[in-house]
Amino acid sequence: MFGDTQQTLWKTEQSVLGRPIFGAQYPPLSSKISDKSILTKPVMSKKKDQDKFNAYAINTDDAWEIDDRTMTLKIFDKNDNDGDDDDDIGISKQKPEEITSKSTQQQKSNKVTNVRRSNLSTNLSSTSYPGLGRRISDQSNSKTSTSTRYNNNNAASSFSTTNSTKSNSISMVDNNQQKENKFKQIFDQTTVDLNELRKASWNGIPKQYRAQVWKLLCGYLPPKIERREDTLVRKRDEYWSYVSQYYHTRADSEHQDTFRQIHIDIPRMTPLMPIFQQVVVQELFERILFIWAIRHPASGYVQGINDLVTPFFVVFLSEFIENDIEVESFDISSLLESDRRIIEADSYWATSYLLEGIQDNYTFAQPGIQYKIRTLEELIKRIDEPLYRHLKNQNIEFLQFSFRWMNNLLMRELPVRCTIRLWDTYLAEQDGFSHFHLYICAAFLIRFSKDLLREKDFQGLLLLLQNLPTHSWTSNDISILTAEAYQLKVMFADAPRHLSHS
Repeated sequence: MFGDTQQTLWKTEQSVLGRPIFGAQYPPLSSKISDKSILTKPVMSKKKDQDKFNAYAINTDDAWEIDDRTMTLKIFDKNDNDGDDDDDIGISKQKPEEITSKSTQQQKSNKVTNVRRSNLSTNLSSTSYPGLGRRISDQSNSKTSTSTRYNNNNAASSFSTTNSTKSNSISMVDNNQQKENKFKQIFDQTTVDLNELRKASWNGIPKQYRAQVWKLLCGYLPPKIERREDTLVRKRDEYWSYVSQYYHTRADSEHQDTFRQIHIDIPRMTPLMPIFQQVVVQELFERILFIWAIRHPASGYVQGINDLVTPFFVVFLSEFIENDIEVESFDISSLLESDRRIIEADSYWATSYLLEGIQDNYTFAQPGIQYKIRTLEELIKRIDEPLYRHLKNQNIEFLQFSFRWMNNLLMRELPVRCTIRLWDTYLAEQDGFSHFHLYICAAFLIRFSKDLLREKDFQGLLLLLQNLPTHSWTSNDISILTAEAYQLKVMFADAPRHLSHS
């Protein structure tokens, strides 16, 4: 029997969408969690918070099936490593009014900067599904568009606007060229300086360098050139030895439930992207996820992990196809088998690196996610109290929308092209996936604060929170988001201890 909150959510989803979003199509996230716990009103007891979370995990086991309909600021300074060294997610003791004042001043500064740079924004052709768009690379589809009308009254204005557009286009090309030159200088060295590489990567990585940079920042590729080839051969062979050793056991009684869940989840990842409906691609994902689950029994496979392979797969695949080919509809069977084996092995090791840093998100009862949700709620209470009160007044629990944000690293809220750009920053940032992601989620929620405040009932709020309008976002939007998140991190991460959740 559902608690009041869950019962309301169930009825709302049926009435709004014509079907329950949170149904019982998937098996529970963890069979070890007691099914006797129910959602109750918010309480401060850790034990009751744990019970509430466990019940939510049971009753929202298809949270990943929901369809997704959905500048560059130089912020590094000499002291930015001081905050990165902290292992804990700390929140400072600043008062809300102090935070609001600082935020307002910073927003005014940002508005000036954004106005100067707004003409550099690009317009990607968007599809009805927030996938890769027409091209993975924002730059390859970018168009600087200016609405110009030529008549006697505004000819001078039109001429000025046209010249401004040309100037901005040239400036954008120059900036891109400078960025490419920076990466070329880094890679021309016999040993890559990882600190310099992280700084250069924080604001986005040129497409032609991205695959190599990701491998370096994952620790998969060694900085020294002379060691790279041998290391890649050894690690790829090691992965395929695991496949030979373990994959045939997928039908064994002890592993068949795990493999069955993987087999069910993979086609649901991005159902409107043709490449992920190809049998060859689905089998590739099945091997990666099954081998990872077998080698990490503490967590095993949990729904949501399947999504985390996608950005690595897309980026590493891009090394083997021409720029004018659309990745989302590329026939991977046209690649040589040796190339497919390379993509699969590289994707496995990169995913393993990511999951090592956030494995407590997927162990029993998912304590990492529980902690991050509580901390996100406290952050929003401190930095946007009107939004926090509005959500509470409408009986919206942070658990109801931010669980997926933490479990899937916002992959179901953003187009894949934007996820890839965001992961440039995550990989460049110390503990980006485990630490910085919290501030990204806070900045992401605040971005839609005005829209959420306009919704006056539970039904409208929940529907908006689960379908935030990001389908037309580009890399510029992610650059702004990361800058805003960095401000929050600087503001709150210097606390001497964690927030206390009494």
